[in-house]
Amino acid sequence: MDDSEELWHKNYGAIIIGFTLKKQFMKKHFSFLSMLCLTCWITACNNAGSNKDSVEKADSANEKKADSSTKTMAVDEETSDFMVKAADGGMTEVELGKVAREKAKDKRVKDFGEMMVTDHSKANDELKGLAAQKNVTIPAAVGEDHRKHIDDLSKKSGADFDKAYMKMMVDDHKDVIDKFEKDSSSGKDPDVKAWAAKTLPTLRKHLAAAKSINSKL
Repeated sequence: MDDSEELWHKNYGAIIIGFTLKKQFMKKHFSFLSMLCLTCWITACNNAGSNKDSVEKADSANEKKADSSTKTMAVDEETSDFMVKAADGGMTEVELGKVAREKAKDKRVKDFGEMMVTDHSKANDELKGLAAQKNVTIPAAVGEDHRKHIDDLSKKSGADFDKAYMKMMVDDHKDVIDKFEKDSSSGKDPDVKAWAAKTLPTLRKHLAAAKSINSKL
């Protein structure tokens, strides 16, 4: 073998070795990138689930209970939906009442906020016990829609806060009373119906007070 052939063989060998090393490098890093993408995808899916708000989580849990072959939930879906909305609304009233207690200018508004905290905390505790008894999942925290209302109202102060809060209380209690009247008359679960009927007089008292205060601001 002359010098030119020997040089050609050396260069060819170096090319083959270089190609093999490059292939191994690409295979190793491709596997790493594939695992990284898979990890990111799994994390994103988990975060999507964890970012679901408390009301949606409760609704999803109750749907699964209602659809399961064992029917582990002791009420119908319409009743569980009412309970979820009542829990979300009740917690909202408590949080708004706490804000009013701190930020309201008018003493009547402060006192109204205090009444909301006391009365709705009591109703919320009763509902929690009923939900546990019926195996209904209710929200652990205020839902995103109501949270936005709380945050927006918290930015106000003085007379502006008083007017906005009391108007909200009138509107909210009208809506809540409609829902409670419907369940107390046509709900399918006797215990939930009884709780709704028992709570209605307190809600009507709140609405009357809210209208009176609102008209004087």
